[in-house]
Amino acid sequence: MKKILVTGALGQIGSELVLKLRDIYGEKNVVASSRSTGKGKENSKEIIESGPFEIVDVLNPQQIADITKKYDIDTIIHLASILSAVGEEKPHVLWNINMNGLYNALEVARENNCAIFVPSSIAAFGPSTPKDLTPQDTIQRPTTIYGVSKVSGELLCDYYYERFGVDTRGVRFPGLISYKALPGGGTTDYAVHIYYEALKTKEFTCNIKEGTKMDMMYMPDALDSVVDLMEADASKLEHRNAFNIASMSFGPEEIYEEIKKQIPEFTMKYDVDPVKQKIAESWPNSLDDNAARNEWGWKPKYNLETMTTDMLEKLKEKLNI
Repeated sequence: MKKILVTGALGQIGSELVLKLRDIYGEKNVVASSRSTGKGKENSKEIIESGPFEIVDVLNPQQIADITKKYDIDTIIHLASILSAVGEEKPHVLWNINMNGLYNALEVARENNCAIFVPSSIAAFGPSTPKDLTPQDTIQRPTTIYGVSKVSGELLCDYYYERFGVDTRGVRFPGLISYKALPGGGTTDYAVHIYYEALKTKEFTCNIKEGTKMDMMYMPDALDSVVDLMEADASKLEHRNAFNIASMSFGPEEIYEEIKKQIPEFTMKYDVDPVKQKIAESWPNSLDDNAARNEWGWKPKYNLETMTTDMLEKLKEKLNI
């Protein structure tokens, strides 16, 4: 990667990834883009002011193409998408952005000989998928529009590699936890909000049922996965797209107990959101990520204990607590 365009740059992942990429590759070599300036979003000002920023609507392929040519882009990190819980409320909007936006980005990558990273998700699996240590290659029959779009995206990226030779790569992200940016409407959002409330109010109402295990990951590991995969030797990539990556798997009561070790007065109750609960129950409990480990050396740095310690320390600073 030398000249990088990030779409959806003001989202939960993009707002941190852009800054990491600029640290590695130079501020002028990483172009952040979004369909708006993200007024009110955390980190948006820093992203806009620390390097090139362009307004790009991924539904407008000419805008993507113009920016790609303007900056001589060789790598596209395509993050623009609608997430799971929001998608169930507006499936037609999700499909338009997640699929037509992806198609446009892939076409620009093809026409300009760019590599492209496209994230998939644990949502690409469904109730008929093996729940524990879900294999890299297994049945994928998701029951959410978000999951359907992710499976379709995986297949489309495979097609563009096989048919046109586009260097497509991607991982299946689990739920992502970060102290820097709030999540944007996903089923695993509770695992971020719980830390904020533990520090601010010492109590939390969880919208996911006790015992509901889901794969999760601390954002620093997720950001490393993008860089490591895009820098990996292409000849060693058997799967290329949609690698399972895993770090930790837990239910709400487990993250609660871990936080309680450091904040003894913290309490939690449940008020289950039936839509999010149904989505959560359709996803795997844990993923088998041996393909990523073997093909490009994936290895996470954080587990639940070390993540919790770091999250609470960083949030205390952020919230001035």
